Amino acid sequence: MKKKIPIIGLVFLVVIGSILATQFENKESSTVFQDINSPESFAIVTIPTKSSRPGCDETNRCYIPSKVSIKSGESVRWLNEDAAFHSVTSGTYENPNGNFDSGYLDPNQSFTITFEDSGIFDYFCTLHPWMKGQVVVD
Repeated sequence: MKKKIPIIGLVFLVVIGSILATQFENKESSTVFQDINSPESFAIVTIPTKSSRPGCDETNRCYIPSKVSIKSGESVRWLNEDAAFHSVTSGTYENPNGNFDSGYLDPNQSFTITFEDSGIFDYFCTLHPWMKGQVVVD
């Protein structure tokens, strides 16, 4: 016999989920993680659900966070949480510069790159030109 969750429990879960989502909504930089199985440090950027639709650019929510700050020698890992294909391509849609390109990322696929040089690195999605982000390396 299956247990049923009372309505109050569902309301509680929705409210808590909304509060947590709001806390991370406007985050400009990213936490750097240390993989316990590797000496690599990395920041995580997610490609959220529905970012393949125009409009996420109006709230800087196409890549979360849209701007990430790391130190030289650290990495950024992009995770595609959308149901659509996406890419992480350096430069701008009008002027890709060839520094890095993930190719098409399937849903739940990730792409990681280590930044050795300091600077500001713009990137975008080749399939959805409104999707833009930036990595700042100190």
